[in-house]
Amino acid sequence: MKVKDVPQDKGMIGDHGTEVCYAVDDDGRYKIASSLGWEPKNIANEQAWDIINRDIADAIQGIRTGKLSPLAYHMTKNLMDEGLLANYSGFYRWRVKRHLRADVFNKLKPAFLKRYADIFEISIEELETVPDLEIKGDKNI
Repeated sequence: MKVKDVPQDKGMIGDHGTEVCYAVDDDGRYKIASSLGWEPKNIANEQAWDIINRDIADAIQGIRTGKLSPLAYHMTKNLMDEGLLANYSGFYRWRVKRHLRADVFNKLKPAFLKRYADIFEISIEELETVPDLEIKGDKNI
């Protein structure tokens, strides 16, 4: 792609700066060019964030019904799954999965809670709560 043809379709990235890409200049050499975004990439990012927001809303709903622990919210919000959280925490995956149950989480030792809180860089009190977000449809508002 030529430098003059680098897309400038403002999207998520364009709201916060520009992204770097490589393009060919008039002499045929690769050159760094900045872009505000590219429409297909903007659409893909928007769809991905819609899915993430739906997963967060599902986690909050599960917490409200007593099926899930607040750990599910913080894990989802930080784009983690059980395996990744297990790697960061040093717990076995089956243990992390068990800690996602509200009844088990409510009995965790402070040392275990601190380990999770440190991973998310929050206090134990914040770990034990979730924001009071209103859930509309498949998105959290």
